[in-house]
Amino acid sequence: MNRREMIKMTGTAALGATVLGLPAMASDNGTIVDTNRRKILVIGAHPDDPETGCGGTMCLLHDAGHEVVSVYLTRGEAGIPGKSGNEAAAIRVAESEQSCRITGARPVFMTQVDGATEVTPERYKEMRDLIERENPDVVITHWPIDSHRDHAVCGILVLDAWRRLGRRFQLYYFEVMTGDQTQMFHPTHWVNIGSVQERKHKACYCHVSQQLQPIFEDWHVPMERFRGIESHCSVAEAFALHTMSLAGI
Repeated sequence: MNRREMIKMTGTAALGATVLGLPAMASDNGTIVDTNRRKILVIGAHPDDPETGCGGTMCLLHDAGHEVVSVYLTRGEAGIPGKSGNEAAAIRVAESEQSCRITGARPVFMTQVDGATEVTPERYKEMRDLIERENPDVVITHWPIDSHRDHAVCGILVLDAWRRLGRRFQLYYFEVMTGDQTQMFHPTHWVNIGSVQERKHKACYCHVSQQLQPIFEDWHVPMERFRGIESHCSVAEAFALHTMSLAGI
């Protein structure tokens, strides 16, 4: 959805509205439905990355009848001070599963380790095999030059898989903590998340171990407002579509 389309979209998706190019229509009772169901993978480096990066869009896509899969490259093994890797992973997996119950996404966990992610032939294959098995129509992932190494690794692995699979799905990038982590990010698409902002925040705050609220209020809430200003609504999430993605799905 480009900026002009974004302006036309209401919080509940009016007739003919789209979310990242996927058609969504309002039924008689106001529920968003789509007669052509698609699959969207949101691939993040850690538990909480998909939700913070595009949790509102995930909610809208799920509510429109699409299948949304939240893929976590790691289980957050290094994410809780004082906990072993296994202990932290167990806690963060449970938090992710709770968060996915709110967004409507299906959680999938990969095998890399938080803080020690790798770009190797084996890891390239692992990502490519997962994406080929899921066979998505759209993939949304980290900006590959994010300052967080795990984020950058995730974006690079997805980009390689997209190329090797013949660019057969649309590839979008989301942003997190723009200006600090996501840098040089120039959106092509905006999604009005006004109707699901509170639900997105609830999903993010399921990650209790990460004490997200201060970071969220300092970084992500201003981002939502700024992207809303850009696209003439109250709050929005922004995305960059790879220019070599398919023109339409």
